[in-house]
Parts: sequence; C-alpha cells; structure tokens
Amino acid sequence: MAHQSDLIEKDIEAYLLSQEHKSFLRFITCGSVDDGKSTLIGRLLYDSKLIYEDQLQTLENDSKKMGTQGDKMDLALLVDGLAAEREQGITIDVAYRYFSTDKRKFIVADTPGHEQYTRNMATAASTADLAIILIDARKGVLTQTRRHSYIASLLGVKHIVVAINKMDLVEYSQDIFQSIEQDYLTLAADLTFTDITCIPLSALNGENVTRAGEQMDWYKGSALLPFLEHVDVAKDHSQMPFRLPVQWVNRPNLNFRGFSGTTIGKNIHVGEEVIVIPSGKRSCVKSIVTHDGELQEAVADQAITLTLEDEVDISRGDVICAAESPAEQSNQFAAHIFWMAEDQLLPGRQYLLKTTNKLSPATVTELKYKLNINNFEHEPGKSLELNEVGYCNINLSQAIAFDSYKDNRRTGSFILIDRITNNTVGVGMLDFSLRRAKNVVWQDMAIDKSARAELKHQKPCVLWFTGLSGSGKSTIANLVDKKLMDLGRHTYVLDGDNIRHGINKDLGFTDVDRVENIRRVGETAKLMVDAGLIVIVSFISPFVSERRLARSLVEDNEFIEIFVNTPLEECERRDRKGLYKKARLGEIKNFTGIDSSYEEPENAEIEIKTLECSAEEATMEIVSYLEDKAFLEA
Repeated sequence: MAHQSDLIEKDIEAYLLSQEHKSFLRFITCGSVDDGKSTLIGRLLYDSKLIYEDQLQTLENDSKKMGTQGDKMDLALLVDGLAAEREQGITIDVAYRYFSTDKRKFIVADTPGHEQYTRNMATAASTADLAIILIDARKGVLTQTRRHSYIASLLGVKHIVVAINKMDLVEYSQDIFQSIEQDYLTLAADLTFTDITCIPLSALNGENVTRAGEQMDWYKGSALLPFLEHVDVAKDHSQMPFRLPVQWVNRPNLNFRGFSGTTIGKNIHVGEEVIVIPSGKRSCVKSIVTHDGELQEAVADQAITLTLEDEVDISRGDVICAAESPAEQSNQFAAHIFWMAEDQLLPGRQYLLKTTNKLSPATVTELKYKLNINNFEHEPGKSLELNEVGYCNINLSQAIAFDSYKDNRRTGSFILIDRITNNTVGVGMLDFSLRRAKNVVWQDMAIDKSARAELKHQKPCVLWFTGLSGSGKSTIANLVDKKLMDLGRHTYVLDGDNIRHGINKDLGFTDVDRVENIRRVGETAKLMVDAGLIVIVSFISPFVSERRLARSLVEDNEFIEIFVNTPLEECERRDRKGLYKKARLGEIKNFTGIDSSYEEPENAEIEIKTLECSAEEATMEIVSYLEDKAFLEA
C-alpha cells in the first residue's frame, strides 16, 4: 500500500512519479519459532499506518477469535495467512508483503522458524538484499539462529539486522542486549556478511520498531524502520559487470531482431561494445527498446530488448555481457547444493539443472562433503537429505555461461529439477569451473561406430533387461546371447551379479550405490555399442531415472528396454538362494521388492510376462524384434 501523502490530493502525477523513482529493498525475517517475526512485520505495517480500515477491522475480529495477546490486537495475524498457522500460532509458509514509505519501497518475506521448513526460508533468502534475524532476548542465540545465519550467508545476503526482540520481558536490560550482541558477532565472524547491525526492540509494544524506544534510552542507534529506509544496497548490484541472459529472440517482423531479457549489474549504453557467451562474437548496442519506448541507457533489473549493430547468431540460453568482462563458460563445476526434497539426492542420478535462461541435464558426480549448518563443520556423506547442504562436483551435458555465485547471485545460481516429477528438489550456488572441464576434449578417431558395425554385419544396440530378482532376466538374457551367437552376431553380456565381482565390487546396495552401479554399467554399455556390439545388460536397475540415464547415453534407436515382468510372489517361490526369505527376516537390507522399491517401466519396448510364456518363447520374441527392426542386418 502506498504511504499517505499530501501529494495525492495536490498533484497526483507528481506523487506517482515520486513513487516510481524510490529505491527498493527486499528483506526477510527469520529466526527460531515464536521469536516474533510475524508480530514485527505486523507492527511495521500498523505503526506506519499502512493498513486499510477494513483490514484493521478484520484484524480486530480475528484477534478476538484466535489471537494470542489477550485483549490486544494480535499483529502476527496480518501475515500468518494459513489456517494452520493461525491455529498453531506459528509461520509455515513464506508470507510476502509489499509496502512503501516516503523514502523507500519494500518487499518483506516472513519465513518460518521450524527446522522442517528451512527450505522455505532458503527460498526467500535467495532473492533478499537484507535479513532480519530475530532473537528472543530471554533465550539468546539458538541453534536455529546459527542455521538461518549460515543459510543467509551461503545464499549471498550481505546485510544483517539482528533484532533482539521481547526486550520488554527482560526489563529492557542493556547488559542482556550487549551479551547477545557479542554472542552473535562471535557466531558470524566467519560468515560473509558485509555489515551486521544489532537493534534491541519490543515488536509487541512498538519499542524501536518505527521510532526510538522510550524504555531503552541507553540505545543510541537507529530504530528498525529508519534503518531499513537508509541502508545502502544499491552498490551490491552496481558493482557487478553487465549481463543480459537472453530469454527470447524478438522477431515481430522481417525488419527487427532483438534480444529480450532482464538486465543484471552495471548500466548498459547505446554504442557500448558487448560480447555474446558462449559464441564469443562481439558487436555494439544499436538500440535499447522497452515497453515505454527506446532508451539511451538501461539500468539493473530492467526488462529490455537489445538490438546490435551486427548480425550475430544469438538464441535463448546465451548471455550478452560487457565486452571487457565476459562471463565464464563450462560444463563441470564445484558447487554448494541445498537439498529441498523428501527423497534424498543421489550422486550419479541425472537431474535437470536450470539457470536464469538455460535448462540442461546434469549429474552430481561426487558429494565431497556435507556441511553441518549447526556448527559449520564438514562431514562425510554419500547423499543429501531434506534441508542438508553439501559441496559437490556437477557435470552438465553442455557448457553454460556463468559467474561464481560470490560475484553474481543471478548468473551463479541454479535449481535442480527431478526429471520424473518436474519438482524442484534443490538450489545451488556455483563456486568455480573444474579445470578438467576446460582441458579434456574428445579425441577424434579414424574408425567410428558405423565402420565397426558394418564389419560385424549388424546394428549395435543395448538390450536392457530389467525386473525383480528371480524374475528370469539372466536366464532369458543368456538364451538370447546363445541364439544371436548361433546367428553369427557379435554380442556381450553384462550381468548384475558378475559385474559386482569386478568393476562394481566396491558398491553396496543402498540407493546411492544402486544409482552409481547403473551409471557405470550404462557408460560401459555405451563403449561396447561404440565398438559395434549388441550389448545384453541384465540388471534389476530398479529406478526409472537411472534406466532413463542409460538410455540417454546412446542414440535414440539403440536402447531396447526389456521388462521381465514376474510377480513378486512368483520371484519368491523361485528363490533358490533363499535371498527373499533372508530379506523378510531382516537379515539382508535394501533388498528390491522388500525394503527397497522397484519402479516398473511404463513404456518398455518389450514386455515379457513370464507366467504366460517360457524362457525359450521369450527369447524368440526378442530375436524376432531385432530382426524386424533390422538390427541383425549389415
């Protein structure tokens, strides 16, 4: 809501112009449960007279029904919008509120204090210029204070206000304030904040929120709102080199070709030289086009369309940069990842990585360590669980333009997307490009796959058998191998049990190890296809995402998924080794079908229902498929 001003009545155009050119601040409130975050925001709005009369009436009514302040208005209800929040008196979701004063416009995010909702806090912090970390004066620095401070630092928040709240409950003690202030400064000594300001206040009573507190005359600093109105965050953006991640190539007619996106960093002028990454082509800005007309100069965070003096091939996903400071490009990175999904991150599993304007398949190749965000220590680990942070190596299928996150939050950040559900499962901060990504290139070979396949009079492919243990995969795969050998074809069998005696003998049966197991086998099968072979792979391979990864390693028509569909009960009946029985008794852990899931294929090229046909009949069906698709012809 706009701040009340005499200009509204006297000169509405002048008022609107003044609103348009005010500076802008995005900030978050965070801290432990019941530290008073929602009450503080409510007090900011209430004391600044930024609440409509009907909202005020609703607040008074709601306070009587579900308030926590007795006869007083419960200002927290202004931002605790969910029914569950009001019933429990806590914040669950992130509540965004817009407001403005005479001096500045604001967007504030009220974030939850519960540990289980840490991902919500991280989402809000990723776009914030400043964080208000509330501390209950009665409790001092808590674990959640450390956690939220670390995440704010990790996500690039530079300005911190430590709001030591509920001073009224400790008799406005200066000694308690100074003790908590020193504890927090010690905690934050190794974090990356530019400045830290500690303010004692009582959100409930309005002390030091919008004006100086009468009860704390010993405090000589600014109240919270005046501080927020004057804190300088503009230099955080203006010091970054110019970037325009291209979102759209604008071609309304044959005479116009521009490149649209939102600017990042320093201003750009007509006539200024730019460079396009990844192509490296250079040109000069011919015009800067906006919805309101052409400009001579564009500023940070402005939606524009650039036209260039030269015909340069540019598409969505490219980044137009200042010529003297181009972005880097790479396909392998070291990065921090904050995991936001219930299902764990599994190194070796393929995800989709999305930057400002580009989407690329990506794999976490190594989890180097996990960060304990309670004590900031590095810990070993093989996977990441919900709300955990890890330092990882990431491999992409193609190079992307980027800046280190510490230099540019926009071009150095990414999200990870699950390929099956399309859910966002993680957020990440790029640290640096791995050197080997720049130095290792493909070596051209004189003899290629087609030459090797022609020599063998066949088309190479992968026959990927998947199914439960005891389904009959290995039996049928072995018969197919013998049949193809009788036909004079060149084959090789990769069997799950045999591979675990060699290349995968270091892997167990956890989900993490299963993913790495299939990744290695997929890469091995790819090499054998390149050698011109028909590769027969017999693995349980329980996860859809890993079978999809194996498929993506070869050409579209070279992967034939064969689902050996045998009910679990039948697999247990056939179990000569007694593995299912041991798994039922808990003697074998992570056994597929018992305490580890199996995800059935939905669109396998071939489905073998073993209760309806013999192994020999299944073999003939598979060989006939290969003949029909011309895999057995030169």
